[in-house]
Amino acid sequence: MRTWFITGASRGFGLEIARQALENGDRVVATARDPEAVEKALPGHADALLAVALDVTSAAQAEAAVDAALARFGGIDVLVNNAGRGLVGAVEETSDREARTVFDTNVFGLLTVTRAVLPAMRAARAGTVLNVSSVGGYVGWAGWGVYCATKFAVEGLTEAMALELAPLGIRVSALEPGPLRTDFLDGSSLHRAAAVIDDYAETAGASRAWADSSNHAQPGDPVKAAEAVVTAVGGPSLPVRLPLGAVTVQDIEAKLAGTADILAAWRDVALFIDVEH
Repeated sequence: MRTWFITGASRGFGLEIARQALENGDRVVATARDPEAVEKALPGHADALLAVALDVTSAAQAEAAVDAALARFGGIDVLVNNAGRGLVGAVEETSDREARTVFDTNVFGLLTVTRAVLPAMRAARAGTVLNVSSVGGYVGWAGWGVYCATKFAVEGLTEAMALELAPLGIRVSALEPGPLRTDFLDGSSLHRAAAVIDDYAETAGASRAWADSSNHAQPGDPVKAAEAVVTAVGGPSLPVRLPLGAVTVQDIEAKLAGTADILAAWRDVALFIDVEH
C-alpha cells in the first residue's frame, strides 16, 4: 500500500491519478485549492483519502499539507507534482506579469512542494517523484513559448533530481502527456496573453484558434494515461521521462530526427571550437 501526495487533484489528470491509486488499494493525499471539490469527486474513500487545501505557491501551505499527510498516513511514497496552468500567446505578446504567474505555479510551485516532501522521503531512503511535464517540455510550439519554457525547466530539474536522489533510493520521472481530453483548455486552466499583435496571426493566433477548437476534443485519454502512470510506479523500473500519447511520440521522434540532422550538418563547426591539445 503506497501513499500518494498529488497536487492539483480536484480535476483533470491529477484527479484521474488519484482515483486510480485509490482503486488500486493505495492511500491518497489529494491537494487542491478547494479540497471540498476533491471530496465530491472521490466519494466513498474516507479511510484512504485525505483532501487538503494547497496553493502550491505557498511554502507555508505546502509544509502544512505535508505535515497533515505524515500525521495521517505516516509517510509519503509517491509525490505527483501535477498542479499547473497554461498560457497561449506569442512570446512578445506575453507580459512580464503573465509569464511570472505561469512560472510561479509550474516551476516555483513544483519546487516549493518538492522541498516540503523530500525530507520525509530522504529519511525513509525510498520514494518516487513524478513531475508532470508535457510534450511541450520536449518541443516548443509557436504561441506556447512561455508555457513550454516552464515545462523545459521541469525537464531539466527532473534530470538533475534523478541523479541527485538515486543514491538515496528515490526515483524521479517527468511525465510527458500530449493533449489530454480534460478541461486544461478551459479558461480556468489555460490563460491567454492579453496583448494580440497582428503579425503573429498565423503563428500564435493559430495556436489560440487550435485551443478553442480542440477543447474537450483532445486525442489523449486521461483515464488511460493515469492507468499507465500507476502501472509504471508499481513496476521495477521507471524512466527519467515517460512519454504518454501518440502526439508525444510523434513530436519527440520528429525532434530527435531534426536534432540528428543538425549534428550531422554542423558537426565540424561544433568540434572546431574545442581547445587543441
